[in-house]
Amino acid sequence: MTQSTKHSDIVQGLAARLAAAGETLLGRSLAIRHVDAGSCGGCEMELLSATLMWDHLGCHGICMVEDPRSADILLITGVSSTGLAEAARQCLAAMARPRFVVAVGDCAADGGIFKGSPSVLGGAAAILPVDLVISGCPPSPARIISGLLTVLDANRAASALGSPVGRL
Repeated sequence: MTQSTKHSDIVQGLAARLAAAGETLLGRSLAIRHVDAGSCGGCEMELLSATLMWDHLGCHGICMVEDPRSADILLITGVSSTGLAEAARQCLAAMARPRFVVAVGDCAADGGIFKGSPSVLGGAAAILPVDLVISGCPPSPARIISGLLTVLDANRAASALGSPVGRL
């Protein structure tokens, strides 16, 4: 088994688990809205790899959506620049509950190498309540899918204990 085949199998397994968790929690497929809040494009390339290269996540019931009103997860990449912060806030405000915010990449975590720049607010948590940070510069597709699965699994466990669905 080649390294590429092994990696592909891991991603496919994670994608199937993510779809099942979304179906269990939401009773339907999982819709993800991506907002680039000022990134270099590295995280977007890995996100594209996660969604397109390995059996298209749509085959597992996971889709990227343009309309935030139909999204379950707001996935943010980038440094949260002053020019894009309001767009991210408006996107979250348009989402129905339960909803989750996932910051992807080191820049979305805390501003990354751009931390301290005048137009950088310091990551997604500076503008929105974040449920999960997936670190890496950029994080691998497997790490992104695993992180999304972690959000749903943690919320499912909280729901089983009687907590309301969705932190936000």
